[in-house]
Amino acid sequence: MKKQIFVQALSLLFIGSFASAQNAYPSTPPAVSPMPMKPEMTEIWDPEVRVVTPAKKLGDAPSDAIILFDGKNLDQWVSQLDITKPAPWKIVDNDHMEVVPKSGGIQTKMKFGDCQIHIEFSAPDVVENAGQGRGNSGLFLQNRYELQILDSYNNRTYANGQAGSIYKDVPPLVNAMRSPLEWNTYDVIYTAVRFKPDGRVDSPARITVLHNGVLVQNNTTIAGLTNYIGLHFYPAAHGEDVISLQDHNNKTQFRNIWIRRL
Repeated sequence: MKKQIFVQALSLLFIGSFASAQNAYPSTPPAVSPMPMKPEMTEIWDPEVRVVTPAKKLGDAPSDAIILFDGKNLDQWVSQLDITKPAPWKIVDNDHMEVVPKSGGIQTKMKFGDCQIHIEFSAPDVVENAGQGRGNSGLFLQNRYELQILDSYNNRTYANGQAGSIYKDVPPLVNAMRSPLEWNTYDVIYTAVRFKPDGRVDSPARITVLHNGVLVQNNTTIAGLTNYIGLHFYPAAHGEDVISLQDHNNKTQFRNIWIRRL
């Protein structure tokens, strides 16, 4: 008798749970509406959606973007080796900047968390070396998590180390790299890692990347701190931090860098 009552109770619990799940996301409207519905009852008017003026030219910055580099100066950047000093890379033709090998990376003066980034880059015009030795650099989000920059045009290397990869973590969906004589674009949507009050990860960082207009990372989970050797993990809890670009001893070039806080 007790067994029969237990089975009946379990059945009712299952049916109730199933009904609740069905009601949460109904596939069809309820048979009888609890009250007469009007169109305006499902309209959201306030707050009004903020206006952002889009760029007239594809790739240029919208009205609410922060311009990190427009070809004229490196005022938004400092040296990673000594943040009290200006960025040591050179500006070419008031158009783009070029890595000065062995001068060290550069980082923004401002700190960011969730953001949208547009950046254009080109490998050195003269092709030298192969694999990781060709046009190597990196875009670091929160100064820790690397989106790889590399000349992957007719240049085989490990998949999670080529252009568009989350370095040593997730390979890109496809190789969309242009030739060394052309410019490439990354359009990035980045969601920063969240930590619990005790320092544990609440939700990992995520990233979506369009490489030359082609989706190469689709809301990808970032496993943690970028490490050249060993597994990735999240460091101690942290908040917003700088955006940095890597000096990997290649004369990689950059232009038209802007960012939007999300």
